[in-house]
Amino acid sequence: MKQTLKIAAIAALMATGPALADLTIPDTSYRTGPYAPNGIPFSDGYQDYFTLLNERDGGIGGERINLVECETAYNTEKGVECYEATKSAGNGALLYQPLSTGIAYQLIPKATADGIPLHTMGYGRTSAKNGSVFEWVFNYPANYWDAASHAITHILEQNGGDISGKKITLLYHNSAYGKEPIRTLEELGRKHGYELTTVPVDHPGQEQKSQWLQIRRDRPDYVIMWGWGAMNQVAVQEAVNIRFPMENFIGNWYSGAESDVRGAGAGATGYKTVTFHSLGRDYPLYDEIQRYVVDAGKAAGAGDQLGTVLYNRGLYAAMLAAEAIRTAQEIHGVSAINAAQLRDGMENLEMTEARMAALGLPNFGPEFKVTCENHGGNGYGAIAQWDAAADEFRLITDYFQSDQEIVSSLIAEDSAAYAAENGITPRC
Repeated sequence: MKQTLKIAAIAALMATGPALADLTIPDTSYRTGPYAPNGIPFSDGYQDYFTLLNERDGGIGGERINLVECETAYNTEKGVECYEATKSAGNGALLYQPLSTGIAYQLIPKATADGIPLHTMGYGRTSAKNGSVFEWVFNYPANYWDAASHAITHILEQNGGDISGKKITLLYHNSAYGKEPIRTLEELGRKHGYELTTVPVDHPGQEQKSQWLQIRRDRPDYVIMWGWGAMNQVAVQEAVNIRFPMENFIGNWYSGAESDVRGAGAGATGYKTVTFHSLGRDYPLYDEIQRYVVDAGKAAGAGDQLGTVLYNRGLYAAMLAAEAIRTAQEIHGVSAINAAQLRDGMENLEMTEARMAALGLPNFGPEFKVTCENHGGNGYGAIAQWDAAADEFRLITDYFQSDQEIVSSLIAEDSAAYAAENGITPRC
């Protein structure tokens, strides 16, 4: 059963009677504002997967899922308000997936104090991969610093392993999100000898003339983009306008959706993006979603986003949450688990190719195993490229691992500093 609620209505819901289901999953979505083209497909995929489990299987382990949606408009303050308004919904919120680094940073101490796990899948505070320090935060299967390394590894491969003297520009959303990869790219620059320039773009990113004037003047060999929402669409169009070679323009995994490139037409062909999951809808699971969710009139949205990059990402996030719930149910021997028990399930989650195939998503993402020390996976990603004629992103590489020497060192350093600042004793 799904409810789409405004903040003011949630308290009333909580006071009107018994819980509507035993497993409550809030969806802090954003279907309005300049980031809606990204928030809508993710939320649709996230909710549709849980709806499928309700309609086809009667929930997870016999417990139905209660979806509670709260609109944040990708605004940090509203995101925190949604968290506070929904955390006691039903039998208590089990998990938050805020899809916002700004909101994630604010929720880390709150959720930790409340004992509710966060899954910041491929975003948020990267050093939360260190589960010894961040007990309640998980960012598997990969993180921002992995993505930065993936982009550089791909550039290395395109240049025979030598990029000394190359000029690389980072075009980034001027926020906590956009600033995440800077330190990693600086360290990788020292290792590989390239020259890094950073160019910020202020929210919401609809005006970038001066930034692209600087890029045209600097003439970098490659541009890496850390954008979101309208910023991505504008950047791709500006790159086309100055005739920047699109095969040398690489977005991170939150800068590689169909809405980011379609507006630029054929000129966007060749644009690349990092990804940590597969693309399209050629998977058995999609037949089930079509039958039980879309055709049954139970889709979260219009049913027009299936197979898009961000729908797949939302679906993947929900699948990982559902598998963690199953794991928690097995560990604790109960079906109506609480948030603390789900945390145990998340920390013992193992995703194998055999399990993904059994779920109807063969070869959909990298295999990984979560442990106390490692809440972030093994750092695998791939590169996809846009083909405007086919109207699709296509994987052009296999999955490959990030530079673990650099990334692991930075995670250890940053998480140790966080532990010292917050009086946390590492637990494993």
